[in-house]
Amino acid sequence: MADKMWAGRFSKEVDKTVNAFNSSIAFDGRMYRHDIHGSMAHAQMLGDCGIISKEDSEKLIEGLKGILADIDSGALEFDMTAEDIHMFIEAELTKRLGDVGKRLHTSRSRNDQVALDIRLYLRDEIKEVSALVLKLGETLCDMALEHLDTVMPGYTHLQRAQPITFGHHLMAYAQMLVRDLGRLKDTAGRMNYCPLGSGALAGTTYPINRKQTAELLGFTAPVANSLDGVSDRDFCVELNCALSILMTHLSRFSEEIIMWCSWEFKFIDLDDAYATGSSIMPQKKNPDITELIRGKTGRVNGDLMTLLSMLKGLPLAYNKDMQEDKEAIFDAVDNVKLCLETFIPMIRTMKVNKDKMRNAAAGGFINATDCADYLVKKGMPFRDAYKITGRLVAQCIDTGMTLETLPIEEYRKMSELFGEDVYRAISLETCVGERKSEGGPAPESVMKQIELTRKQLEAYHE
Repeated sequence: MADKMWAGRFSKEVDKTVNAFNSSIAFDGRMYRHDIHGSMAHAQMLGDCGIISKEDSEKLIEGLKGILADIDSGALEFDMTAEDIHMFIEAELTKRLGDVGKRLHTSRSRNDQVALDIRLYLRDEIKEVSALVLKLGETLCDMALEHLDTVMPGYTHLQRAQPITFGHHLMAYAQMLVRDLGRLKDTAGRMNYCPLGSGALAGTTYPINRKQTAELLGFTAPVANSLDGVSDRDFCVELNCALSILMTHLSRFSEEIIMWCSWEFKFIDLDDAYATGSSIMPQKKNPDITELIRGKTGRVNGDLMTLLSMLKGLPLAYNKDMQEDKEAIFDAVDNVKLCLETFIPMIRTMKVNKDKMRNAAAGGFINATDCADYLVKKGMPFRDAYKITGRLVAQCIDTGMTLETLPIEEYRKMSELFGEDVYRAISLETCVGERKSEGGPAPESVMKQIELTRKQLEAYHE
């Protein structure tokens, strides 16, 4: 069993059960690169400030590089009896360098060390998540361009409401993703402050240079308050919140895909590579990916509640409760990445059944608003036009007709303003094509949305 760095105060070994309960290396081991990079910056600062000799500083940096290379290559495996990744690396460094290795922790606490590591780790993870969100947004733009004229019903209350296009529908989700990217970027900006040098909670008496370590590690500046530096996990909560919103968007899209590929809709068909079958029903083709995304949304939301509940009663500064931050935020990040990595190719390869979409749009009287607007454009107040159109729809339902097939004589019984041109006004192509207002479903309007969204996405490219 690895020796505890803090063992001097204690007269007996920690109980094995307590040691296992207390240990975090099983999940914080993934931060080894960030821990080592943080330690290298710290060692350089110690040498430059004369707190340790330049020779020792250089030996520490070279020793840390060697440990990093050995972990990366598999030559060095984690000691799972170590309390955490920080202690494992420091113990290994001391084993290799002797007393020089013991100098690394000068003017530093595990409290500011772990606060640094998780910021460095999540900063990298935000880049990876953002790249996937960006890829999905670009995929939706490409698909929307292919479906500028693919008419489908738009829904409210899950009832057919007004005709739109599939391209228009896709661009709604693309805009959600643009906002998701903005939230991720804002989170990264607010977390990009260096806690190293905060010590356990009250800084240090050594003449350290916090600005130097912040600059070496690519931070905007040091954290302004040492208590805040070690006890803040706002950035974990904020990131998890951004991820929960992102997952909500994926979940809503997934719910629609689940409906659309059912026999009741059949608007789309998923590629066989992104669906599964049944163990007993040979006809089944199940949208399992989208169902899992719906389920994992609850899991990511649960991680958010874990973080909020963990922090809500903690006095300043560091408390061991905060060890629970990593499993929650790591789980949230891992699942979001997994969902995006499978969702993108699933969307890209699905088949869109244009005829099914158009046939659905042709039913349900979704051109009724356009019929009312026809009367308004001829001078009738909207509320009167609304009432007349409602009567026409009721008549069609009673007689088994549609607004397109209702004879002009029936229209004229309701109002003399109706003419033969009403049929053009209520055609699906007109209903969609005339909605040229900014953000609307007309092909030219959707084209502008695609151009705008591409520019917005471009701003997030590295």
